[in-house]
Amino acid sequence: MIFSILIANYNNGKFFKQCYDSIISQKYIDWEVIILDDCSTDNSLELINALIKNDCRFKLFENEINSGVGVTKSKLIELANGDICGFLDPDDGISPDALLSSINIFQKDKNTVLTYSKFIKCDENLKPLEVPKMAMQVLNNDPYFFNCPVHIVHFVSFRKDIYLQTEKMNTVMKIAEDQDLYLKMYEKGKVQFINENNYFYRTHSGGISQNENKPKSREYFAKVIFNAMKRRNLKTIHGKTVPEEYTNSAEIYSLLEYQTSIVYRIKKKLKIFVQQVLSK
Repeated sequence: MIFSILIANYNNGKFFKQCYDSIISQKYIDWEVIILDDCSTDNSLELINALIKNDCRFKLFENEINSGVGVTKSKLIELANGDICGFLDPDDGISPDALLSSINIFQKDKNTVLTYSKFIKCDENLKPLEVPKMAMQVLNNDPYFFNCPVHIVHFVSFRKDIYLQTEKMNTVMKIAEDQDLYLKMYEKGKVQFINENNYFYRTHSGGISQNENKPKSREYFAKVIFNAMKRRNLKTIHGKTVPEEYTNSAEIYSLLEYQTSIVYRIKKKLKIFVQQVLSK
């Protein structure tokens, strides 16, 4: 089973050495790395090429024009030759167990379409700061699951053949393209949480999902959720009517406010526990 590590790069060549080191330290050895550079204006190509030269496991491609992260990630999946795909940002890293832990689940359970783990928030030098508590197992086969609050986080891996059965990644969603992918895969089968710190997430001023991009990300995420509601033919959610057309993010998030209540969370945990027991 080949694992395709997919890397969308734009001006992050200066961080790539640590990303590269984490890849070649993997315990699972049947992997390839597909890198697609989105017309970087720094010396990314020079730095990346210097590290991966003469290693046929790494393949570097370039966009003809700057296309954005959504388009770049969509192209990466098309370029992948593996059975399993997983995105790794060039400024981040993965633990030595990241690929092996994921592959083990896919090999054992044919119904699992996506896996994810916990991540470690790091400083600009990729030194660990904390492990956010958001990552946890979610309830499967729930039409009202939208990963909001967010529980599916890095390191995410998914079956490429199942992805090809979806509407594929919506490249218009830009900063929320990953959430769009997660929800579409969720609708095709089981997702499984790996209780390991398998992703090292670097925080720095140039991070695409950080700082001034957060409000934009929240807006696009709301559109992703709305599209999922329509895909699932949901007319009402917890007594509230799903709008016919998208107007604003506040309207969408208001439909999900009930999910933060203590009663709801207790019931959800019980359902997840029962689901896990029955699946063993």
